[in-house]
Amino acid sequence: MIDRAEKTLDLQYFIFRGDASGQLIVDALSRAAARGVAIRLLVDDGDTTALDDRVLALRSQPGIDVRVFNPFRYRGHNPLLRGVEFALNSTRLDYRMHNKLLVVDNTLALIGGRNIGNEYFQVDPIAQSADDDVFVAGPLVHTLSATFDEFWNSDLAVPIGALNQPATVAADRAGQAGTLDGIDYSARIASGEPLASLLDGRLALVWASARVLYDTPDKKRADAGAPGRLMVRDFIAAARQVQREYLMINPYIVPTRGEMAMLTDLRDRSVRVGIVTNSLQSTRDPLAFAGYTRSRIELLRHGIELYEVRAQLGTTRGSGQTPRISRYGTYGLHGKLMVFDRQRVFIGSMNFDERSRHLNTEIGLIIDSPELAEATATRFSNMALPTNAYRPSLVAASASDPHLEWATQENGAPVIYHEEPAPSPWRRFIIRLLALLPVRREL
Repeated sequence: MIDRAEKTLDLQYFIFRGDASGQLIVDALSRAAARGVAIRLLVDDGDTTALDDRVLALRSQPGIDVRVFNPFRYRGHNPLLRGVEFALNSTRLDYRMHNKLLVVDNTLALIGGRNIGNEYFQVDPIAQSADDDVFVAGPLVHTLSATFDEFWNSDLAVPIGALNQPATVAADRAGQAGTLDGIDYSARIASGEPLASLLDGRLALVWASARVLYDTPDKKRADAGAPGRLMVRDFIAAARQVQREYLMINPYIVPTRGEMAMLTDLRDRSVRVGIVTNSLQSTRDPLAFAGYTRSRIELLRHGIELYEVRAQLGTTRGSGQTPRISRYGTYGLHGKLMVFDRQRVFIGSMNFDERSRHLNTEIGLIIDSPELAEATATRFSNMALPTNAYRPSLVAASASDPHLEWATQENGAPVIYHEEPAPSPWRRFIIRLLALLPVRREL
């Protein structure tokens, strides 16, 4: 998409890593700028690393403008110094821009949950964070472009030139080669597919109406009662309209009281509610998983189906990746998908947790398409297979002391775990310890 740009490129990301995949995109942006494309890059500053400085250094190239959302004053990457600044100014620095959006020539867009980095493209043997985007063409792109303008012009978006940015890290030539795990991604990108087939009609697009949901840039003030948009209101209103089935794929399940009330109300009306999320084995955020464990029993008591994906998949159907990368057993969910009565589907950046409600800005689409909704429901069913997921259930030891067990399938045979499957007893202990911390709003 970047190579096709003729006039403008707008990119907005929570994480933009300077690794091999990030470098491929940086190289494409440099080529676009060289042919006269005006580029605006807006990145959040909550999770930058040293290698990411090469991304921020793009502002030194004519035609590329870079801004940082809610930046730290300290521009290095010493975790101790960043931690000290955060502790002294957490009220401001805890507020982050979680949006993911790419807009090309105000004509094409890509939106979803995917950050920029090897992990998020599922090409890193160390960890794969399975994610989803939707390709958008048509009038809706103008609305998405307007959301970018609103964030770009926000007081929270600071030009990189106004910051004391350290010297650029030298580029990793191996990373520039675009070869990961023995696969030459530079050659694959050079083919122009699948975009070329989308644009010339060989791959059919699904035409449907859709609605953009997004938070105002100064969401923290809006959440406190000031004027502004809070997308969770529209999202909960859409979910409450469900009559038969509500399905969700989401990496972090730490529902607010309002979200829990919405889910239990659906169950009270005999609506099927199913959730695919991470297991203790596959989660990338132990603290968020600890928050999930505090809600899990209540969800199960209301008859909500829970499926916790395994780090080692039995089948790659619905996983978004190849058997080659899955053999490492380091799979985890990161995509955010929801299906309403198999008629509409949500895709975006919003996790089902307290942080996405109060501390992160988010963006997403609700698409009125039975075709896309059915495809997403099929994805849900594949991820929920016993070969891919643990299904926790309540075993009533007593009303005051409920016990859980986890059902799955291994080597073609059903297996029941009476203790939560974990990489080690230590990790299980850490989760129990973290669950005691009074930090739910941070999760």
